[in-house]
Amino acid sequence: MRRRRDRSFEIKTPAQLALMREAGLVVAAALSATADAVEPGISTAELDAIAERVIRDAGAIPSFKGYQGFPATICASVNDEVVHGIPRPDVRVAAGDLISIDCGAIVGGWHGDAAVTVGVGPVSPAQAGLLAACERALWQGLSRAVAGGRLSDISAAVEAAARASGEYGIVEDYVGHGIGSQMHMDPPVPNYGRPGRGPVLVEGMALAVEPMLVLGDPETRLLEDDWTVVTADGSRAAHFEHTVAITADGPWVLTAADGGSSGLAAARAGRVPVSAGAAAAGNAGGS
Repeated sequence: MRRRRDRSFEIKTPAQLALMREAGLVVAAALSATADAVEPGISTAELDAIAERVIRDAGAIPSFKGYQGFPATICASVNDEVVHGIPRPDVRVAAGDLISIDCGAIVGGWHGDAAVTVGVGPVSPAQAGLLAACERALWQGLSRAVAGGRLSDISAAVEAAARASGEYGIVEDYVGHGIGSQMHMDPPVPNYGRPGRGPVLVEGMALAVEPMLVLGDPETRLLEDDWTVVTADGSRAAHFEHTVAITADGPWVLTAADGGSSGLAAARAGRVPVSAGAAAAGNAGGS
């Protein structure tokens, strides 16, 4: 496929980015409420209802519901489910599980998209390490979303952080994406690669950066529901995501409540940001 010129990507005005920020704050609130509700015995359908209520109460529209036939407001992916798990009333999480919650919202026709993985109560040290590694990789990637850089600078930073964290598999079949007036747009944002390649990052671009790491082999397979992606070897997975805008002042993380200031500062210092996922990692226990 012939490489597109940079100007083919959607460039947002300040007013359009402001609407994306509104959508991002709705997503942040929905993820926070949903993650806070995670406890042993709750169903993924109940978590879905919480997220939808938060989004609609804010006057926004769930991005996922009805998208290409997807039946729910969130993707709820448990343990070996990497992404796109369908919430169901008969799927209940148990102590020690991992659950990835992916959520999107639309405000004024503009999208926000983010995801977090949390532990159901204390989790094993291996799973805690996975969560920390995935979130660290996300923020290292976001920190490279700088005007004048190249798209693959983000990808390379994600990969380097993941590799430095341990022997984690990096899922390559599913990647981040451009976002704005549509949820999924060009350019794709892989979670691996060499820096200094691909389109130049310019002010007004917006991207969804979303690393997916696993404890085993990164090979995946699609279940018969044509949505749920699982690890082929049954190993557990983590998925973190934020929507980021390229601005003259640096990365603006539209789906972070503080605009990304704390997470980016942590990335510069080489620390893991304290989020729902990192907090679960900090409370890890068991074997």
